[in-house]
Parts: sequence; structure tokens; C-alpha cells
Amino acid sequence: MSMRIRKNDIVEVISGREKGKRGKVIRILSGSDHVNVLVERLNMIKKHMKPSAKNKEGGILEMEGPINRSNVSVVCPKCDKVSRTGSRVSDDKKVRYCKKCNEVID
Repeated sequence: MSMRIRKNDIVEVISGREKGKRGKVIRILSGSDHVNVLVERLNMIKKHMKPSAKNKEGGILEMEGPINRSNVSVVCPKCDKVSRTGSRVSDDKKVRYCKKCNEVID
């Protein structure tokens, strides 16, 4: 399974409640049969936490919820549009590129 989305990429949500919004990928969550991403300040959920050593007060915390990788798309930094990505070998290194403007993303 090739990963076209990486940490720190700017992505746009292409379906669901947050459609059209952009954010930076914080974390990739890979399970056995699915891959989700956490996007900064998108798909916010409320989590009820008990007091613990880390969280002294507890209470209701707001945090990013997972979004399936099929519902987000990489935004090209040059053309500033949602685009598909391809990969090619350049200088003995595999790099991702934008299929619209042919610009290297990595």
C-alpha cells in the first residue's frame, strides 16, 4: 500500500461534513484494514476525560478526530489546487509530484 499523504502535508477534505476545508496533517493512523489521518483543527470531537497524572483536572477536551485517507486530497504548494500525485525517481530518490503542474511536492 503506497502512502500518497504524509505528515505535514497540506490537505483538503473532499467529502463529508468538513468538505472544502484545508489543514495540515498532524498524524497518520494506520490500522489493519484502513488508514486515517488527523488534520489540524478539522473534524473536532469532544472527549470526556477522567483526572489522571497527565490531565489533573479532567473534563471535556476538544481534539481532532480521524478522517479516512480516501476523503482527503493533497494540495499542491505551487498551483495551490487539489491535485493527484504521482511518484518518480529523481537523482536516485523517489519523489512525489503534482500531476497538474508537474512540480515536485517533497
